[in-house]
Amino acid sequence: MIRTIAMPADTNPSGDIFGGWLMAQMDLAAGNAAAKRARGRCATVAVDGMVFHRPVMVGDEVSLYADILRVGRSSLNIRVEAWRRSRDGDERFKVTQANFTFVAIDDVGRPRPVP
Repeated sequence: MIRTIAMPADTNPSGDIFGGWLMAQMDLAAGNAAAKRARGRCATVAVDGMVFHRPVMVGDEVSLYADILRVGRSSLNIRVEAWRRSRDGDERFKVTQANFTFVAIDDVGRPRPVP
């Protein structure tokens, strides 16, 4: 869904890529998948099971993959995996994964059916 480069502005005070930045990228990827499937606006309502397996370093290419696991009347459950590749290598490593729950909403923020 998304591919980006981890930059120095994305680091925490220790110089490591901030976990919140990675979670935001995952939310963007899940939100993109949700909006496409629901054909419109969606809101994140939950994130489950996030565990960081490996660090992301400045300059790493981060790829985010999203799979829709379940579609309910107005909700969607989407699994997102984040993978890193160093800028000078070919080997990829899974960094983290999580399940995101979204609700399709109308123009005033009320739940609406997913088509």
